[in-house]
Order: sequence, then structure tokens, then C-alpha cells
Amino acid sequence: MPKLYFDSRRHADLPLHYGKVPPWLAQRMSSLGGAIVESIVNEYGKSAFLTRISDPFWFQAFGCVLGMDWHSSGITTSVMGALKGAVNPRFNELGLYIAGGKGKYSRQTPQELLLLGSRTGMNGDELVQHSKLTAKVDNTAIQDGFQIYMHTFIVSNEGEWAVVQQGMNESNGMARRYHWHSQTVKSFTENPHTFIYGRNQGEILNLTDDKAASSKQGMLDIIGEKPSLIIPEIQKLLMPSHHELQAKDVNLKRLGATLAMAHDKGLRDFESLLLLEGVGPRTIQSLALVSEIIHGTPSRFTDPARFSFAHGGKDGHPFPVPTNVYDETISILQQSVEKAKIGDADKFQAIKNLSLISQMIEKDFEPDADLFDKAIARERTESWKYGGQTIFGKEFPPKDDGQLKLF
Repeated sequence: MPKLYFDSRRHADLPLHYGKVPPWLAQRMSSLGGAIVESIVNEYGKSAFLTRISDPFWFQAFGCVLGMDWHSSGITTSVMGALKGAVNPRFNELGLYIAGGKGKYSRQTPQELLLLGSRTGMNGDELVQHSKLTAKVDNTAIQDGFQIYMHTFIVSNEGEWAVVQQGMNESNGMARRYHWHSQTVKSFTENPHTFIYGRNQGEILNLTDDKAASSKQGMLDIIGEKPSLIIPEIQKLLMPSHHELQAKDVNLKRLGATLAMAHDKGLRDFESLLLLEGVGPRTIQSLALVSEIIHGTPSRFTDPARFSFAHGGKDGHPFPVPTNVYDETISILQQSVEKAKIGDADKFQAIKNLSLISQMIEKDFEPDADLFDKAIARERTESWKYGGQTIFGKEFPPKDDGQLKLF
């Protein structure tokens, strides 16, 4: 039997989560997600956004900033649904359009792309072909036990595109996300995906691997074999199965530097922070992580769980969503974008500098051993002050309102 190859760099496996995003969070995700996309497009261009969304580490960090569960499959469908609602009505302004979605909405992708083509003069037939090929490759050419059930096609008005799609493995309760970017696709059948993460402990059928030429040639020899002989895959999960956020899931040096910048009064005398006068430490913490999502380089997203410290998670992990802080973050970011359009870029630059200041502090910062636990404890204890909310309801003051100090 010909040897079958598996490229372990190209997958992101996530525990399957069911249920819907509550309306109070969905609306905020759409508002903040739209403001972040606009910031990236205005500062770096449409292609830069497509590059970012093709990076699974950035995508995971982006979802965490929006308040989604840091490691679940729901982050994919919810984030793309929120972006579709925020981006598509502003196609003429942003030059980006998102087609498709989950389940029945994924099957509407061709129709949506053809309509886009008829409206804009873009080649809708070609876009449909690319959309179908990406789904076909991940469903058929890569037989890894995951069936595509969610497909989104993001395209710019210049014809550049990206794909974010997700497959389900019913046998182990996991989902796997696949990322594509047209700029890196030289052939749909030879290493077409963007470089994304995932590991395995066995060989699977991957006919897109550049080492699989002999397997393609030998398909007639193995077509009659049982699947159990072809796909003896033992899956190793990169994303952990535990729901709670643990210290080992984040870079404590980076997290500690961000928390110190926001909450240590001795460090809040930077000019950029003064330009955000009146903004409280907790909002500075969120803005700093949002700033990194917009302006950070790929190396900054190796620990996407860290970005949960912006707005928590809807299930209360690592802590309830601070809706008041979330709203203030949206407002400040939207105002900065609007002012930058008319030449007043001071606030936008101040937000941009937050991530740079955090990196400056990070160089010499040594986190305490209990920093992570204390940070989580403080967020949960003070959650009620910031409008903390989960799918289970609103947070209330604890019986003992003790003040936890990090620094």
C-alpha cells in the first residue's frame, strides 16, 4: 500500500460546544469585531486583514477578545457570524464581503458570491469555483475523520480571498478548523492551506501533501481497501480538553506586563496613557489587548488564551464578560477610528501605543508565581462592578467584598 502523509501544521482541533451566543454578547461581538476590522483595513489594508484571519493563532486570539470561550468550536461560527453582520453592510466602505456560514448557510455560499459578482462586476463564477474547491479538498482530499459543516468565504473587492471552514468528528466530539488565503495558494491540490497548527500521532490520507505524489498515483491500488486500513489515525489534540483557563495556557510574562501597565499607578504616566485620560485601569487592560489584535505581529499570538483577559467568556471562563468595560472599549475604539478619518489620529495612535508600551514593560517584567491565580480571583470578585454577565445571568457582589491586589 502506498505510504500516506499527514502534514501536522495545518489543523486546529477544538472541543465541540453547542448552544447559541446570547443576544447581549452577540451584539457587542459584532460592534467590536467591526471596529477592529475597520481599524486594520484603515491602517494596513484589506490584504492585511485577510492575512490575519488566515492565521489560526490570530483568529483564536481575536475570538477571545470578543468574549468567546477560549478553546471551543463555537468560537469559529460565532466570530464569523458576528463579522458577517458587521462587515457586509459596509462593503462599499471596507471592500470586504463574507459569504456562507454554518449548516444551511454554508450551502448558500455560491448564491451569495454570484449575487456579489452581479452587483460589483467581480467574477462570481470564479469565486464560486474557489469556494467549492476549498470545501472539496478539506472534505475529500484530506480524509482525517472531520466532515465540513461550516464554510465561510471572505473576499475583497479586488478579488483576494480567504476561507475559514470547520469540520466535525462525531466519534471524538472535536471540531477542526481549516484556513486558506488566496495569496498562498499555488495549487488547490498541493499544500494549499495557510500555515496553521495541529498535531497528530499517526498517518492519515492527505492527498494535498507535497510528499503524496506516489499515493495519488497509487489510488487505484487502494481504492478497494477498507477505511480502517487507510486511515489508522491516532489524534493528538493541540487545544486542551479542559474548559477552565489554566496558567500553562498563557504566556505569564506577556500577561503580567499588560496587567501591570493597566493597574500599576507607577506605570501609568506614559504619554499615550495620558491621552486616554479618564479611562479606568480595567478598560486600559482591554484596550491594550485589542490594540495587540490590531497591530501585533504573528509572534504575539502563540498564546491566544491570554486575550481572554480582555473580556472574559460567556460561560464564565476565565471570568464573566465585563459588559460595561466591553461597551466602553467599543465606544473608545469606534471614536478613535472616526476621528482618524478626519485627521485627528491622537486617540487612535494612543491605542496603538498601548501594545508597544506593554512590550516595553515585558522586557524586564518577572511575574510572581501566583499572578495568574490572583488575576483570575480579582476579575471574578470584582466582576459585578463591571456589569459581569454569563449565559447563566448577571453577577452580584460577593458577600465579602475584599480587595485583591496584584501589584
